[in-house]
Amino acid sequence: MPGPGGLVIAIDGVIGAGKSTAARGVAIALHYRHLDTGAMYRAVALAATAADVAPSDHEKLSSLLGELQIELTPLDKGRRVLLNGEDVSADIRRPEITRCVGSYADRPVVRQQLVEVQRSMGAEGGIVAEGRDMSTVVFPGADLKIRMLAELEERARRRHEEFVAGGVDITLDQVRTDIRTRDREDEERDYGADGLPLDVVEVRTDGLSIETVIEQIVELARLRGA
Repeated sequence: MPGPGGLVIAIDGVIGAGKSTAARGVAIALHYRHLDTGAMYRAVALAATAADVAPSDHEKLSSLLGELQIELTPLDKGRRVLLNGEDVSADIRRPEITRCVGSYADRPVVRQQLVEVQRSMGAEGGIVAEGRDMSTVVFPGADLKIRMLAELEERARRRHEEFVAGGVDITLDQVRTDIRTRDREDEERDYGADGLPLDVVEVRTDGLSIETVIEQIVELARLRGA
């Protein structure tokens, strides 16, 4: 049953399939909140690398987490990621953070703390949550579960265009290699779920405009009472 604030929509899938952009668009269309869980893990990775705290250093990592305040501002207030009050929206998207974020996201102390926060944020419903394990671990009871997929070349092209637009000097080959590595790491990770849920809806984004993808997901949400 939807919460008092509306549906819980969980969007996960492979890196570069367009999860973040689609989730924002769906949230805007439905007047829901947008929860970018990946940004939260990136903020932790940014803070840890800046403090020279290794993923394997449980004690220091746990201490660091206790000092971090991560805030995701609403869409109508600029959709910024604040780390202890500082806008790190651009910094968390740097390639070096993309490469190391998985190592920090794997640590139980990190996952436990952030998943608890994420679940509390979605408790009332009316939220579009996106991230690697939204429909399997964080919101297994979500009203609508979407898994976004696309071929490697399509994802690499899109991600490279994003980097170039943001002024990042990186080659398409490097982006492709980074995505392939992340795919392999994600496949090997155990998030505590017993495979994909049976009620997940797969959305392939190859060759589709982001507007079309958003329309598809919004229509699915409407059918579920959004």
